[in-house]
Amino acid sequence: MNHQVNLVSHILCPYVQRVAIVMAEKGIVHQRRDVDLSNKPQWFLDISPLGKTPVLDVGGQTLFESAVICEYLEETYPHSLHPEDPLERASHRSWMEFSSNILSNIAGFYSASNSELLNQKRDALASQFQRLESELSIAPYFAGERFSMVDAFLGPVFRYFDVFEQIDEFGFFEHCPKVLEWRRHLSARESVRMAVMPDYPARLYDFLRNKNSALSLKIAS
Repeated sequence: MNHQVNLVSHILCPYVQRVAIVMAEKGIVHQRRDVDLSNKPQWFLDISPLGKTPVLDVGGQTLFESAVICEYLEETYPHSLHPEDPLERASHRSWMEFSSNILSNIAGFYSASNSELLNQKRDALASQFQRLESELSIAPYFAGERFSMVDAFLGPVFRYFDVFEQIDEFGFFEHCPKVLEWRRHLSARESVRMAVMPDYPARLYDFLRNKNSALSLKIAS
């Protein structure tokens, strides 16, 4: 590939992290530009039809939506992150979508307006991790020794819980030893660690504290 590649991102966006992890795993040279989503500049709105990050600029042509961007990178750069078998590859894509649903529940958890909703989202997340527990077989990664696109999608998911666990013991991973081991390996992988700035935990903590939510009240108490 001879195109210059630029990634437009937001520092807290987990969907940006997916793309950053994939680019790191494939060794893609690129420039990264952060944008303030609370004050979106016109140049960003011109290239992002949904007004969201990430956006990938490839030689002047832009792509949006993280799953689309990751599949493009998978198709056009070496070091495949998908299995070769078509059925297994489709299965992995299903679990990638499952990770997006987890992110939706995470957003519902930290935005919950009262303790009842907070507990409902907590239970939904715990159930999802129990489902993943039943799917995992051997460490360190989703499919064993080989890091895959599913791992790139789950790395940003687990990162939230490093901060949630500073606030309270919610028991998200009760009876999920394989998920916890997977989480540990992902957090130690360089591509996952480097997908965010070193001050990410502090920024996320501040974001959660200022949400005016049930979780914010736990932080304040």
